[in-house]
Amino acid sequence: MINKRHQYLALWLLRIVAAVILLQTLYFKFSAAEESVFIFSSLGMEPWGRIGTGVLEFVAAVFLLVPRTTLYGALLAMGLMSGALFFHFTTLGIAVKNDGGQLFVYALLVFFSSLALVLLQLPRLKTLIKLKNSNLYEK
Repeated sequence: MINKRHQYLALWLLRIVAAVILLQTLYFKFSAAEESVFIFSSLGMEPWGRIGTGVLEFVAAVFLLVPRTTLYGALLAMGLMSGALFFHFTTLGIAVKNDGGQLFVYALLVFFSSLALVLLQLPRLKTLIKLKNSNLYEK
């Protein structure tokens, strides 16, 4: 059985893994690194897709690190990484510009860390959905 301390440590480990990867890749997006420009040019989304994705990844990383907003950051990160994984599978391939699949692995790590955060906070998510639905019917 998982006690509160283990769950607390697991939440922080998952938050840090996802946030550090998201923040680390921002340098390459915002500095227009060759690989980043190549990726978004291949997708027909350069430069607005690169910069917009970078901004959203920054927001997700900050939300992940703030306990009160971790759930929102995890959901946003899952959405962003779903897009990244989709394009790896359909357009880019696993390895991009001979990176050995490093970006693909990073996307997987962020996606599954975020998924675990959502699953660990499932009761909170259910409460938020119930509150949202009850507000819809009160008007």
